[in-house]
Amino acid sequence: MPINLQAHAFAGNPLRSKTPKPGDPSSPNSALETLKTLILEENNHSGSSQKNFKFLPFRKGRPLACSSGVSCEDSSKPVWQLGWINLADCKAILEKSGTILNEDSFVYLGSELADDDGGDVVYWAIDVSGEDGSVPELIKKQFCFVELRTLMVATDWADVRVMGQLAIAGNARALLEWHNVSRFCGHCGERTIPIDAGRRKQCSNQQCKKRIYPRVDPVVIMLVIDRENDRALLSRQSRYVPRMWSCLAGFIEPGESLEEAVRRETWEETGIEVGEVIYHSSQPWPVGPSSMPCQLMVGFFAYAKSLEINVDKEELEDAQWHSREDVKNALTFAEYEKAQRTAAAKVDQMCKGVEKGLNFSSDFNVESGELAPMFIPGPFAIAHHLISSWVNQTAF
Repeated sequence: MPINLQAHAFAGNPLRSKTPKPGDPSSPNSALETLKTLILEENNHSGSSQKNFKFLPFRKGRPLACSSGVSCEDSSKPVWQLGWINLADCKAILEKSGTILNEDSFVYLGSELADDDGGDVVYWAIDVSGEDGSVPELIKKQFCFVELRTLMVATDWADVRVMGQLAIAGNARALLEWHNVSRFCGHCGERTIPIDAGRRKQCSNQQCKKRIYPRVDPVVIMLVIDRENDRALLSRQSRYVPRMWSCLAGFIEPGESLEEAVRRETWEETGIEVGEVIYHSSQPWPVGPSSMPCQLMVGFFAYAKSLEINVDKEELEDAQWHSREDVKNALTFAEYEKAQRTAAAKVDQMCKGVEKGLNFSSDFNVESGELAPMFIPGPFAIAHHLISSWVNQTAF
């Protein structure tokens, strides 16, 4: 059966991202002014209320997280949640590394209405990579920094709330990584400074003052289909775990349309000529390399005009046509829920300080306990939904 999601993993961010009207307390610049005041008051120990500000620390691309035990829907499924902390805890983390807390340390993520109608809650991200030691206050709360990919696999895709948490974490990581790779102006070489509560950057050179916006790296991902023989083209890369097959993908070149990129990448990697190209959906993908902080996967069905495969071995390990029945079996046998539970248990153990090295990316097993001949990426990846849509013909 197909796995239907309200939104892809990393999409469906519940925070309001559009800029409110000037003067709105939850707008980026208004919230930043309030944050400046809070920092000064905190430093002067005046004890100002901070209940409407929440902060998510990241260390080397890993968000702070904690385990919340079990999901409300199914007591057999452990779940995680983001480790939101207050301003005082942020200060405590940074003081260990000798870093002075200031408003430029934070990146505005958005806002939402508080459950108790106490006004908008404003959310911020902060990079604390300079502090490598443990923080006793966070350990007591059973908080720890977890790889975003681990959280991705650990997320119960049927739990809308946790999927929203994953989307927030993905957006925050993308923005923080963008800050890390845009420290200098590409025009004049001077340092850049954050503006608009970290949503933009600007060159510090008064003669330049070039504005820099968060980047998006678009990638086409396509399921190539042989209509006549009812087959799909799947490929393997050397970095894949054993027996995993997926869709073709590639970055868009300057001056190229999405459809042209689909045809070019398919031809370059497999020698297959593509005709009709049909859009399916798109997915933010902030778990790529830090030099490409925010990939956007744009998914397509691509219909083959030729069938003979000629694999580019520098790009792929292999590419083969697979029948609908074989792909359906791969979807049926792969135990995605078991992998999700295993990863969630790993997060739980990490936060409790008793991690046992569970391998969430290990092979999926068939129900009989034997290894399946092939499997495809899990429901956290757009490739899964392209393939399952074709198998179940839910998108035609």
